[in-house]
Amino acid sequence: MSRTSNQADGDVVRDFLSVADLLEEPRLARLYTNLAREDGAAVQDVMDDIDLAQGTAYSYVNRLVDAGVVEVTHDEQPRRYAAREIDLTVTTTAGDREYTITPALIDAVGRRKMDADIDTYIDRHGVSGLATALTYAVARERGEVTHRLMADDLTISPLAAEIILQALRPVVHEYYEIEESGASLDALHADDRDAADDA
Repeated sequence: MSRTSNQADGDVVRDFLSVADLLEEPRLARLYTNLAREDGAAVQDVMDDIDLAQGTAYSYVNRLVDAGVVEVTHDEQPRRYAAREIDLTVTTTAGDREYTITPALIDAVGRRKMDADIDTYIDRHGVSGLATALTYAVARERGEVTHRLMADDLTISPLAAEIILQALRPVVHEYYEIEESGASLDALHADDRDAADDA
């Protein structure tokens, strides 16, 4: 479901509307994420992980199929489903930020009700803010930025930056390849302490 600039505007709008529910409803996002992890899973296989009643789970899967983000891979009972890849770039209403809706971002949104730090960050900065934080979290794990740089860039406190970076760390390691040769978190913290001592 990747879209580029040569797609018709109607297709792009339809694709955005088809993923908008995933960004608003954490349980839908978690269901999508579980189906993305399991290639060709039955509803029964994933509903316990999400703590959904059977009727609700089937209703949610049907919504995702109707939205075009999940497809039926095996039509005989029990039906099996797989998530389609999502890669949709969105510009904020102010036009000052652009972010991409990816499975990693949907996974992070899905963790909202299980992780108070992600929930608080979305409440304060919205999904676009979470997408930006996810970009910094990837860079942080690769040893390219520190939480202080993120805090300065986004005009948030260093503590808020550190909290969301830690909360997003499991998502980063699940979806992105992080080379072992990159700086560790301990090395980044040491760099931060050295910089504070020099100031």
